[in-house]
Amino acid sequence: MSLLFYNIFLWLYKMGIYAASLWNKKAAKWIAGRKNIFQKIENNINTDRPVIWFHCASLGEFEQGRPLMEKLRKEYSQHSIVLSFFSPSGYEVRKNYAGADYVFYLPYDSKKNAARLLNLLKPALVVFVKYDLWYYYLYETGKRNIPLLLVSSVFRRQQSFFKWHGAIQRRMIRFFTHIFVQNEESKLLLKKAGIEKCSVGSDTRFDRVAEIAEQFRPIAEIEKFLNGKKAIVAGSTWKEDELQLHKISSSVFATGCKLIIAPHEIDESNLSYIQSLFPNAVLFSCLQKEAAHANCLVIDNIGMLAQLYKYAWVSYVGGGYTKDGVHNVLEPAVYGKPVVFGPNYSKYREAIDLVKSKAAFSFSDAQQLQEILNSLLNNQQLYATAATAAGDYVKKNKGATEKIIAWIQAKRLLTN
Repeated sequence: MSLLFYNIFLWLYKMGIYAASLWNKKAAKWIAGRKNIFQKIENNINTDRPVIWFHCASLGEFEQGRPLMEKLRKEYSQHSIVLSFFSPSGYEVRKNYAGADYVFYLPYDSKKNAARLLNLLKPALVVFVKYDLWYYYLYETGKRNIPLLLVSSVFRRQQSFFKWHGAIQRRMIRFFTHIFVQNEESKLLLKKAGIEKCSVGSDTRFDRVAEIAEQFRPIAEIEKFLNGKKAIVAGSTWKEDELQLHKISSSVFATGCKLIIAPHEIDESNLSYIQSLFPNAVLFSCLQKEAAHANCLVIDNIGMLAQLYKYAWVSYVGGGYTKDGVHNVLEPAVYGKPVVFGPNYSKYREAIDLVKSKAAFSFSDAQQLQEILNSLLNNQQLYATAATAAGDYVKKNKGATEKIIAWIQAKRLLTN
């Protein structure tokens, strides 16, 4: 893709967002959040302190970059941390994040906007998390010789970076001062593409989930709902996931096990759909007055899931039937819980690794899911092996944050 085609893509994307905003709330927020954005930034940025700028596509990338963000804030306390999001699903949830001095939407990518933003921020360091690469922001940062890092990234042979039409993506990658990838395969792919400024730094998500597990606090409402019974905790579920759970629910309930569902979307229509599948379900917000005979609990808030997995007997991670694939399997694994998910997980190294180590199990339909659950219920050795392997996998892969911090310190990119 040439720069001309990239600019055409940007224009078409922007027009598409404006058109979608007529009926799509997320698109409308994308536009509204960027209104007068430079004035908002100018009014809120503290220009008396050097800035470390983090950019994340959405909420998942934020959680991935959070351990590094918080470690840098601690190590370089005289710096301001500013955080940008591309997507409303990240910004709207974390716009009041206390670990950053200012949180904002990334302005639309253009040569003018990139220069204007960098003139305002004057960052001492720029960190992009995983992906969401925008040409003009990267170009302008590189042109000004500002240290620019890409962390926790992962590359696959099928990506456009490594195709004949991926020239501009490869140009973007070359603007980075250094790239920390999750695995050796990613490093080799970049090397074949002529990109040497790269090292294997693992994935900061391991550090994040370990931190969440260490900070676990009991949730009294959940403990009262379970009343000592086992639970399947299904997180980040989509409609197809919920349908599979519905098909096996009678068997699950017959064993005395309860079901907790934390759906990916918690809008009213989706919650109504789930309640139509599980007539005896109760919403978490109504738990106090309706829980007496419920065997299914639906979480209608955001932010509780990572703690909920602690209560799982088995964890079901959603997304395995979607195009993008399964969601974060590390969140339940850190608690030493066997994990199950749908068939689409090939993009995610951690899901592949957990399946190989028999800590996780993938299924294609409800019948296979039922068979897996029956095996885990009736074979204590299988269950114990899976649980131990899950917890050990997270412990073994921690430490990405410390590696990146050590590299920053060795290169003297920031000064105290």
